[in-house]
Amino acid sequence: MTRVELYDTTLRDGAQTEGISYSVQDKLRITEKLDALGVHTIEGGWPGSNPKDGEFFRRAKRLRLARARLAAFGSTRRAATAARDPNLQALLRAQTQIVTIFGKSWDLHVHDVLKISLEENLKVIEESVAFLKRRGLRVIYDAEHFVDGYRDNPSYALKTVTVAREAGADTVVLCDTNGGSLPSDITAAVQAVQASLQAPLGIHTHNDGDLAVANALAAVGAGCTQVQGTINGYGERCGNANLVSLIALLKLKLGIDCLPDAKLRELTETSRYVAEVSNMAQHMHQPFVGSAAFAHKGGVHVNAVLKNPRTYEHMDPSAVGNQRRVLVSELSGRSSLVFKAKGLALDLSKETPQAKRLLRLLQGLEHRGYHFEAAEGSLELLLKRQLKRLTPFFTLEGFRVIMEKRDQRLTSEATIKLRVKGVVEQTAAEGDGPVNALDNAIRKALRRFYPTLSQMHLTDFKVRVLDEKAGTAAKVRVLIQSQDEHDSWGTVGVSENIIEASWQALVDSIEYKLLKDQKAEVGGQKTEGRKQKAEIGSQKAEGGKQKAGQTRLRRPARAS
Repeated sequence: MTRVELYDTTLRDGAQTEGISYSVQDKLRITEKLDALGVHTIEGGWPGSNPKDGEFFRRAKRLRLARARLAAFGSTRRAATAARDPNLQALLRAQTQIVTIFGKSWDLHVHDVLKISLEENLKVIEESVAFLKRRGLRVIYDAEHFVDGYRDNPSYALKTVTVAREAGADTVVLCDTNGGSLPSDITAAVQAVQASLQAPLGIHTHNDGDLAVANALAAVGAGCTQVQGTINGYGERCGNANLVSLIALLKLKLGIDCLPDAKLRELTETSRYVAEVSNMAQHMHQPFVGSAAFAHKGGVHVNAVLKNPRTYEHMDPSAVGNQRRVLVSELSGRSSLVFKAKGLALDLSKETPQAKRLLRLLQGLEHRGYHFEAAEGSLELLLKRQLKRLTPFFTLEGFRVIMEKRDQRLTSEATIKLRVKGVVEQTAAEGDGPVNALDNAIRKALRRFYPTLSQMHLTDFKVRVLDEKAGTAAKVRVLIQSQDEHDSWGTVGVSENIIEASWQALVDSIEYKLLKDQKAEVGGQKTEGRKQKAEIGSQKAEGGKQKAGQTRLRRPARAS
């Protein structure tokens, strides 16, 4: 089985994503996560370009990495000599076993950017690589813009990588830096280098043509043994090759050894972890690891998948640590509804009148503007209410919201009256807005009855106008995302009144939290009951052994 080296550049190329700004601690956390996944080489940053990356390499020396090796990144020399170049000196100070430097392979860049002769550029590459090799380092040479350079001036592009290899580069990486090449362009470039150069080759692709992963796979097919990419495809402009997808494709589709099977099952969790540290929303439709990657909505699809997953799934989602999801919406059939109910431990058969009634109800609600795909908390509550499997935790007697503007300051106050466990609670609270005031008031009313609500908080609040032509009288949909220390869940409300829609979603978010806690408590009691039964059984067995022992002791006496 062919082995491919996984080279991650999330901390350098990925950090160039619009909206991402890693702290040193963020970079250290991601490094440890990539090491735990099994990535072979982690490019930590460009120590010669900014103080943060220099600090990262100083602190990274204290990391205890199990498998990965760190690489410091930089460019070929800019000074008159390599020994005096501050960028190369910074690479040495990083004290990594691996250094990666890039040089120009496209004559366009040599003329228009560096503004030196083609021969001088070859000298720059040669001296830079040789300088680092003499220090005993593994040198990876990134041939920047190689594919475009090879297309415009094949002989010169080949000279640049030949010079780098002859100067001691251990691996030569061919870069599609502008990201506009086709797989056929990549294959031709790799084959041309192989024909003229005996060296381990790598590939570095960008996604400007939405082909970064396909181009990287084409390069591997042509003979490259190192693939460079970023987690979730982060990177400048349209991003880099998504290393998450590459790992899954190399392992599952091409049978190429890049990660152990057990580590492959950590792929989804790693992708989401890096997204969280990067403060980026996880792309739900991301192949392999997105929450929608194995989500089925159409009734025909769901019916088939439940009979045989291969009908609409190209692989087992558990292989990458993901899971199948069945969405319930107006497009769903009874199969979807029954599958969802089964997952909630609800007794519902496809042919029963209940299933037909519930499906009509859901379709009607979605027609009115509800959106249960993004609000599975509200869906579970709805099903359990309809099937009489939910006892309300509280009931609303009424609420009032007052907004007042005084001295250029806008204030909101909510008064609420609830019945909780037979007790009437009435409280008032202020907030930054009417919804926040309602949230504060209901929590204040419920706090002494349900103290675990203090562990829950809202993480997202979205409002969508469903009929723009109705103007300010339009119906709106409110989606709320809530989270506690264990889970995250969505709830929904729809009304012509934004306060009422918000209230519906807010109440569902709280009731779902209380339902979760109730299930956890019942589960804990059952576990404790099983332990007690096991303990009693063990005591009985021990007592039986003692009786048996006593009997055996007495029998010889009776025989005599």
